[in-house]
Amino acid sequence: MQFTREVFPETQRLLQRLYRQSRHHQVRQRAHYILLSSQDYSIAQLMEIFNVSRKTLYKGFGEQWNGKCT
Repeated sequence: MQFTREVFPETQRLLQRLYRQSRHHQVRQRAHYILLSSQDYSIAQLMEIFNVSRKTLYKGFGEQWNGKCT
């Protein structure tokens, strides 16, 4: 199970830029969540990588992703 659907190339470039250059840790972490999820990392793997709970991941994806797990 993963949180995200397909990420288009231009969106992926934007997420990579946010992950590398944002001043805000939370923005960088959310971008990283989405990038890894789009690369077919499972929720369990993301929980282990970021050392967070499922609830934290769920919140990290924000309102636009909630309820759209595939």
